[in-house]
Amino acid sequence: MRKNTSGIDDVIAVERAWVKAHRELDLDTISDILSDQYRQIQADGEVIGKPELLESYRGGKRRWEIAESEDYEIRLFGKTALLTGRWRGKWKNQGEQFDYTARFLAVYALEDGRWKLISDVSVPLEAQSGS
Repeated sequence: MRKNTSGIDDVIAVERAWVKAHRELDLDTISDILSDQYRQIQADGEVIGKPELLESYRGGKRRWEIAESEDYEIRLFGKTALLTGRWRGKWKNQGEQFDYTARFLAVYALEDGRWKLISDVSVPLEAQSGS
């Protein structure tokens, strides 16, 4: 992650670090990428913040087999970036297996010269060939 830059390549670099941190369950990197003001809208409509998201990863109950994102489109608005893409995740959470493909919107903002994730939401894609 480069500091003091505001380009599309920098947002992509942070997004890739975010995905890699999920695969490796690197909570320090996940925490570092998240803004303290972070909000996530979950599939059931619940809104959670940074503490709740980090807590959901603690304790070794969640393990990622696959975590990847691609098909990025990024729009910059000053110090804010809207990133849309496609996410694929396969993991176990408290013994239950998940295999999830979705379109997502991630909102990044420059905070102290670094891109931070301030919000995200995803919409599951129906199982289809090539999705």
